[in-house]
Amino acid sequence: MRFAAKIRDWLLANDPALSRLRMAGRVTLTVIAAVACLALIHIAGLALPTIAYGLAIILSIEGGVAVRDRLPSDQLKTRLIGCVVSLVCVGLAAVLEDYRYISDPMFLVVIAGATVGRVYGPRGFAVGMFAFTSYFMGAYLKPSLSDLPLGAIGPVVAVVTGHLVRSYLLPDDWRRDLLRSLVAIQGRVGDILMKLAVLSSGGIVSDSDRRELRQLEERLKDVVLMAEGFLPRTADGTIDPEDEPLTSLTMKIFDVHLAAESVIVLSFEALPPFMLVHALIEGDQDMAEKIVTSPAVTDDDRVAESAAALIWLQKVRMALTEAIEDGRRDRFRAIEDAAAEPGSAKIDFSLRNPVMRSAVQITTASSLAMVFGLMLSRDRWFWAVLTAFLIFTNTKSRGDAAIRALQRSIGTLLGIASGLVLATLIGGYPLVSVPIAVLCIFLGFYCLQISYAAMTFFISIVLCLVYGLTGVLTLDLLQLRSEETLIGALAGTIVAFLVFPASTRSTLDLALGRWFDGLRELLSAVREGRSGSEIIALSHKLDAAYREVTLAARPLGTTWSVVSRPGQVRQTLGIFLGATYWARIFARNAVRAGEKPEGEVLAALEDVLNTIGALSARGSECFVVKRKLSRGAGRHLPIFKHGSRVGVEMIGTMLGRLYPATA
Repeated sequence: MRFAAKIRDWLLANDPALSRLRMAGRVTLTVIAAVACLALIHIAGLALPTIAYGLAIILSIEGGVAVRDRLPSDQLKTRLIGCVVSLVCVGLAAVLEDYRYISDPMFLVVIAGATVGRVYGPRGFAVGMFAFTSYFMGAYLKPSLSDLPLGAIGPVVAVVTGHLVRSYLLPDDWRRDLLRSLVAIQGRVGDILMKLAVLSSGGIVSDSDRRELRQLEERLKDVVLMAEGFLPRTADGTIDPEDEPLTSLTMKIFDVHLAAESVIVLSFEALPPFMLVHALIEGDQDMAEKIVTSPAVTDDDRVAESAAALIWLQKVRMALTEAIEDGRRDRFRAIEDAAAEPGSAKIDFSLRNPVMRSAVQITTASSLAMVFGLMLSRDRWFWAVLTAFLIFTNTKSRGDAAIRALQRSIGTLLGIASGLVLATLIGGYPLVSVPIAVLCIFLGFYCLQISYAAMTFFISIVLCLVYGLTGVLTLDLLQLRSEETLIGALAGTIVAFLVFPASTRSTLDLALGRWFDGLRELLSAVREGRSGSEIIALSHKLDAAYREVTLAARPLGTTWSVVSRPGQVRQTLGIFLGATYWARIFARNAVRAGEKPEGEVLAALEDVLNTIGALSARGSECFVVKRKLSRGAGRHLPIFKHGSRVGVEMIGTMLGRLYPATA
């Protein structure tokens, strides 16, 4: 029991809403259920062709990963459409099998259609993946026309089992997931307090301590974004300001996040007293109040500010605790479900649409991979095309594509090496090989959202075990598999750099444009005195824009990047983080004040808005300029006294550091 509790605690710490666990479980259970159903049909006397099993497995996987509709009825509709498309693609592959000079180019037509279909949103993406994987499986397994009637049982079984697993066995429940994420927020705030207690007892904050606190802050931000993602929204993606329980909970989450950030920022200047942190960890509010009013705290303005931030954090934590207890008691029944699905994206087939440019890239990369893959092998070139197709998933720049190609190559090579050892040792023991293969499927899709290389590693092991069980495992085959993967990765990387190349700098410029727009919108909303719910929504939008900037800047510092100074990149991102933080502080104070800014605050706000207009056009230049930042020169930052004035002044200071005049 103790071991099980440790495993559960570890899972909740790394996957608060258990969303990764649930997705991996869905994929694994659907694969097991689909294969078991087909095996029972086979045992009952109806011999099924290999294509039935292949389609059942691949569509079970895609049904668990690619189908992203919110409602079960919409999920079933997507699966049914995908099933029909799957049968059409397999039939097309079977009909054209004897005409290879037609069937191979037809694969490229299917790839083009699958990627262009993404303009229709999540459903188009899912159906496209069904089409691509089905034609891939048909071309790889080469079913005859006589196999198709019974082969159709595979996709049908995959649709039925996938729907049953997702709707009834491991269903989505935003109320349950919201509660788990709120509990995780409390836990991660507790981690920050524990770290502060250690630092306060020593009285010193080193650079490594600062990095650890920033990492803890990022972990908190992750789970805050997760919690906000579970909140019901209107069709335009916003929080309904008329839903008082929902807006109240939104504000509580926002306050906890901002208070925790404030504690970290102010602790960098002056650590709070150890006894105060200890009292708050133990929940001794009376002792905490006594310490805050003691001369040892009040006589030092910096310490007083750190202490005030801690008291603020404790108050909003208590408010969030009450919300958690309410959620446990009534499962947030006061909050209504989302009334409608989010609005569909505008259909745009022009090359101005990034989806269309990506479709051209993927089709071109697949063509290149097909040509060189065929040179290497007439029968195994499909792996090159598969790699070229997949490395463009969730990439926004050529740097992203190169990183993903490298991850897939490394994962494949290491997975094949490990799988070869495993298959050699246990290949003759199906009772051992099959459970290990199932475990690797689970681990692969559990890792999908956090490490593409790890996912590829585990799936490569599964393929080795399958090769071993079917008696076709040879060193030559594995070498060919590795070479085809490298061909696909290289083809994808070359195309990413040559065809509609989205450089990291250009992608970063777009992300920075959204960040500057978000900052301008937030500050303008405060200036105009808009409603609190609207200002908080814009504050969330700015925070999300900052996350986009960090993702867009991720390839910077790699060997193929012009900017190869990771320290400078982190420094620049730190300035954006600071500006985002102070803008959110300013917005929070404006909401609390309930009135438009006036006097000095308004004048400073106008100056900042003018500065934003002047600087936004300079884009990613800030990541290459040289600047001198002195942490020791930072002045006292009183966020509780004259917080609005200081908040807007600090935004201006941060913007000035982005593009120093001397650069």
